[in-house]
Amino acid sequence: MSAHSHTDATNREESWEEATFGGGCFWCIETVFNQLRGVIEAESGYSNGQHPNPSYEAVCGGRTGHAEVVRVRFDPKQVSYQQLLEVFFAIHDPTTLNRQGNDVGTQYRSGIYTHNTQQTALARDMVEELATSRVFRDPIVTEVMPVANYHPAEAYHQRYFEQNPSQGYCAVVIGPKIEKFRKTFAELLKAPGAE
Repeated sequence: MSAHSHTDATNREESWEEATFGGGCFWCIETVFNQLRGVIEAESGYSNGQHPNPSYEAVCGGRTGHAEVVRVRFDPKQVSYQQLLEVFFAIHDPTTLNRQGNDVGTQYRSGIYTHNTQQTALARDMVEELATSRVFRDPIVTEVMPVANYHPAEAYHQRYFEQNPSQGYCAVVIGPKIEKFRKTFAELLKAPGAE
């Protein structure tokens, strides 16, 4: 690699931003965000709990305070934080406290974990706008807080749906959500074969 192309790559990476979302099982949220144009990587993880080194078992047991989340690294020149928020609110139910469908527990809470004050302002504005316009019948319970104590999930959780599409939960719960998302946000999808 020439010095010039290395500099270009470094400059590009420096312009990337991060966003963190919790909306139920991270397998589904991660799959959706990985399909968006401008998303470099979506990583399943745990955030905003107390435990210094949470494991999947401990998080599922509700003993760590962590939410299952997805950390999204994205290029704001290709996809805006506002667009990520719109996708987030379209792919989960932000009105059910500590649950998504049959997944129940504080680890499944709806949350936007912000990385800077601009994200906090945009997230709060979006929640307020959705509440005012009554897009959802019930009150929105999504928490908006600075990201804290984030840990990547174990390796086998990363890109889980892609590797296990016919596993029961993936086929029955995630598959239909992904299809709906792909139709609703077709203009934001990566080109076929693009990563």
